[in-house]
Amino acid sequence: MQETKKTFAIKGMHCASCVVLIEDSLKKVPGVREASVNLASEKATVSYDPNLATDEHIMSAVSGAGYQALLKEEVKNEDETKKEKLKELFILRNKVIFSLVSGALILWGSFPILMETAPKFLTIFWVQMMLATPVQFWIGAAFYRATLPALKHRTANMDTLVAIGTTIAYFYSAFVTIFPEVVKNIGIEPMPYFDVATIVIGLILLGRYFESKAKAGTGEAIRKLIALQAKTARVIRDGVEIDIPIEQVSVGDLIRVRPGEKIPVDGEVADGNSSVDESMITGESIPVEKTKGGTVVGATMNKTGTFTFKATKVGSDTMLAHVIKLVEEAQGSKAPIQRVADLVSSYFVPIVLMLAVATFVLWYIFGPVPVLTYALLNMIAVLIIACPCAMGLATPTAIMVGTGKGAEHGILIKDAESLELAHKIDTVVFDKTGTLTKGMPEVTDIVVISGDRVSALSGAASLEKGSEHPLAEAIIKKAEAEKADVRKVEQFKALSGLGVEGMIGDAKAVLGNRKLLSEIGISFEKHEEDIARLENEGKTVMMFAQNGELRALIAVSDTIKDSAKEGVSLLQKMGIEVVMITGDNKRTAQAIGGKLGITNILSEVMPEEKEISVRKLQSEGRKVAMVGDGINDAPALAASDVGIAMGTGTDVAIEAADITLINADIRSVASAIKLSKATMRVIKQNLFWAFGYNIILIPVAMGALYPAFHILFNPILASLAMAFSSVSVVSNSLRLKTKKI
Repeated sequence: MQETKKTFAIKGMHCASCVVLIEDSLKKVPGVREASVNLASEKATVSYDPNLATDEHIMSAVSGAGYQALLKEEVKNEDETKKEKLKELFILRNKVIFSLVSGALILWGSFPILMETAPKFLTIFWVQMMLATPVQFWIGAAFYRATLPALKHRTANMDTLVAIGTTIAYFYSAFVTIFPEVVKNIGIEPMPYFDVATIVIGLILLGRYFESKAKAGTGEAIRKLIALQAKTARVIRDGVEIDIPIEQVSVGDLIRVRPGEKIPVDGEVADGNSSVDESMITGESIPVEKTKGGTVVGATMNKTGTFTFKATKVGSDTMLAHVIKLVEEAQGSKAPIQRVADLVSSYFVPIVLMLAVATFVLWYIFGPVPVLTYALLNMIAVLIIACPCAMGLATPTAIMVGTGKGAEHGILIKDAESLELAHKIDTVVFDKTGTLTKGMPEVTDIVVISGDRVSALSGAASLEKGSEHPLAEAIIKKAEAEKADVRKVEQFKALSGLGVEGMIGDAKAVLGNRKLLSEIGISFEKHEEDIARLENEGKTVMMFAQNGELRALIAVSDTIKDSAKEGVSLLQKMGIEVVMITGDNKRTAQAIGGKLGITNILSEVMPEEKEISVRKLQSEGRKVAMVGDGINDAPALAASDVGIAMGTGTDVAIEAADITLINADIRSVASAIKLSKATMRVIKQNLFWAFGYNIILIPVAMGALYPAFHILFNPILASLAMAFSSVSVVSNSLRLKTKKI
């Protein structure tokens, strides 16, 4: 099936029930395979077959549910979006002020003690109705706009609860105002409750205002990343330097960068040299030297020299654009724990409606005089207190802040599920070459057994010319340095995990490890002492043989990364088992593991066996994270509970991984796990508060405390408590920003 994945901005969401309603509507569209709606980011991510579903179908499904979806091309740039958000907040603030001022005036003229000090006209019911009507039907129109489509779909959401509660209060009060004699005749004192309807709407909107201001901080990471982009580029065209907007830069353009300027796009240095601050990618503050042929990344800062470079990636293909896309997708994705909140909220609102009806009936039958007043006010309190805003915000706000903080530290988290799973990791498996080591090995020793050094080096380099292994590059570089000829090889064959073989002239030549030479029957036991000495020094020994005779031992050593030892130590201090996996023989592997403090070492592991090793650890009940960088690591990365790829690794490895360390810093593995633990702690606190709030206060709103203590929950207090719960959940999530990882 052909599949397209798109993200749409959605307007009008307020609670977890809104999320469930929109998701259900989207999933009913023919061709839609998956739909995920995020309350905190106010976005929906939809995977669909473009042959069956179109943007218009998706937009229609969202609008049919009572919300507004924006096509990608309708979404404004960052500055316009910010202005629009500020404008919306300004309008919302004015509505809050109008509602609360109107409510306060009504309360002043209707509350038993306060009304004695109020101007006479405020005590007139008709004046109170005039003040309440615009609040109910103009400012409160948003609640009706969301409620009507929900009822059409036979569902209910937070707006439904608010609309029903305030409408009952308003129309009861209006009836009392218009027909006071009718109310008196049935034995009820004609007392309107316009203050309840008006102040409840004002306080709920006040909560949304503070919630929106707090939520603005959760998307700060994306805004920071976007702000890193250069606005213009100095392009050399027809020998003339011209400044053009970054959007007009094309692949192949020659661009000049001067000291103190941002590098506009990704590229390769064509002329000149400089030092570049790449801290926005690597997290390292030390500038990196760039010379001809070196790669540069858009949005990094040129420090000292002037150079020109050829643009290789522009627009959405640049690394920064890729990072922004990954962060946006991660922030819009759902953690498995969120499904709990979504499931509860899908049943929650209908249950609340039934509880509200039950409250009215019980108070009307068993309540004190005036029974209708008590029944109405307690029913309204139940409807208002139960709005599931906090429940819907508990997980996504924490995910947004957590993934954003990770991006700021060079840790790219692919989705919310990976962020959640990472806190359970108890075993981390590191690939050796290119992960724990720099992946830039050098030939350190050549032990000649027969023939001469140059011919042995020439034969080994000739064989390795067709190999992509890191060790091959080291041998070729050594041959070039010692001016050893690299000859043409016929019948070349790479033997995975063993070595290489081929025909050099009339002679069959092989270069490989112990296992390869043993398989083809070439003896090396006489030289075991030399081999053992080199391996005990942590060097990888390759044996070169020609015409069935061992000619030389070539020792290659890779430098351990500066961050490796500390990174391993940090994990061990967290109580996490560290495992090193390598194709090296046991002696070499143990020598390197010893330097890093790793005792659990899986050596002589063939590339295709790495996945098996990971699955074996999982079968022991462990939660395994695999850290690698090569193509041969991809199956193991995919099989692990959480795959972590080095940002310097291959595209295949990065694609297979759940987390990418752009900075390639081993210490960031521990940071990613710490971030996951901190995020999950905040999510659990949020959910505890959201669920606890409803479990405790709904019975109170129903009147559970009245028989013993004569305590009732006024609807105005209920709306204040509901607003506070939402703001507290968002504020708690924002604490993650200050967490040290």
